[in-house]
Amino acid sequence: MIYKSDEGRQLIEQRYRDHLDAWPVPREERRIDTGAGETFVVVSGPADAPPLVVLHGSGANTSTWRADIADWSRNFRVYAVDLPGEPGFSAPTRLALDSDATANWLDDVIDGLGLDTVALVGMSLGGWTALDYVLRRPGRVTTLVLLCPGGLGKHRYGWLVKAIGLRMIGRHNVRDMARTGLGLEGPAADPIIDDIELTFTHFSPRPGKLPIFRDEQLRAVDIPVLVIVGERDALFDSARTAERARGAFTRGEVRLLPGVGHGLLNQTAAVREFVQAHA
Repeated sequence: MIYKSDEGRQLIEQRYRDHLDAWPVPREERRIDTGAGETFVVVSGPADAPPLVVLHGSGANTSTWRADIADWSRNFRVYAVDLPGEPGFSAPTRLALDSDATANWLDDVIDGLGLDTVALVGMSLGGWTALDYVLRRPGRVTTLVLLCPGGLGKHRYGWLVKAIGLRMIGRHNVRDMARTGLGLEGPAADPIIDDIELTFTHFSPRPGKLPIFRDEQLRAVDIPVLVIVGERDALFDSARTAERARGAFTRGEVRLLPGVGHGLLNQTAAVREFVQAHA
């Protein structure tokens, strides 16, 4: 069970449906049969535009991209995919990350969409998934963008220990933990924090650590790669992520954003410009 109750699942799904109903551009909703169960995909943009596949992070769904989609869908056919085992409309299956299972699933999705090669964008867990796919399926991805990705720098748990301790003595709640973990402050972040509060009140996140990619694996990536991380990322060691990316990706560009946490906002143009430049 990925939800704590059926009532909680319904609340999360209704919030997600509300976001989709307010999608700022015309969209199609597709359900793709895969070996991991049904996968939900939101498609936006001109049918003849270059394909851009985007993968959200843990504890999230395609609504992650609602501030980006109006821009991206002007130049790309955007396929926003709900990861399995997360609080979206895909199957609740949680794939083994130390195997070919995730790559097999993404093969099924891309094939089911009728695509051959794609540009790929991933955030956090979605970044890990995107990089794992590039390593296991060379030739299928033309350009890769990784936003606060897992798999390069170690997990950080200090913020979580502190937040849980404060919550136990009544000085922290889910909203405070979300702000601490993602580094999101100010009223502009409130709608995002609202979603996170609802989700993590009713959803059980994937346990354990994301596998760390080896240096020799990273050096094998021979496509353009953009890595964007926040200097104050509380979930991953972003300095190490940037260091490893600079040292390994032969066609990589790395941006370490000062004063920014794990929750990366306002990167819409940076992603679009990089993908367009390497189309």
